[in-house]
Amino acid sequence: MKFEVQLTDSSGKKRRTVKVERDEDRWKVWLDGQPVDVDAVQIDSNTLSLLLDGQCYEVHIAPLPDGTLKLQTGLQEFAAEVTDPRVWRGRRSGALEAEGRQQIVAPMPGKIVCVLVEAGDKVEAGQGLVVVEAMKMQNEIRSPKGGVVERLHVKAGQPVNAGEVLCVVS
Repeated sequence: MKFEVQLTDSSGKKRRTVKVERDEDRWKVWLDGQPVDVDAVQIDSNTLSLLLDGQCYEVHIAPLPDGTLKLQTGLQEFAAEVTDPRVWRGRRSGALEAEGRQQIVAPMPGKIVCVLVEAGDKVEAGQGLVVVEAMKMQNEIRSPKGGVVERLHVKAGQPVNAGEVLCVVS
């Protein structure tokens, strides 16, 4: 998988290209085309412990309403906007929101580790609905629109297949 990441801190903006591939029980990572020695362990749902070129970092990650991430490590804080080139860029503008009844599906096979909503709950566009664990990474599946959770098809601990309907938002 290849991503473009725009990092913003007090010194300005930097655009980086990050490529990530799974290699048995480890990840291979390239930063701007150069291989990087990385080992990552998820401490909790919003914290990673990274061993990066022999240096240890604890990174706290907080999703923001505009779709960016706030990253904090030590005394440094960054805003990160992650772009997956495979995703239609128009969806990231924030101006477009899905319309009508939406079936939320699992993007990959995995296991439901947390259900963040219940049937009948009102949700905002971008709000987390469920957390799916796949390949030792937790992925928060978010609502593509504001509305009401019409149906919930999964519960914590349940395995899911790619494309399986997790819930319906209307």
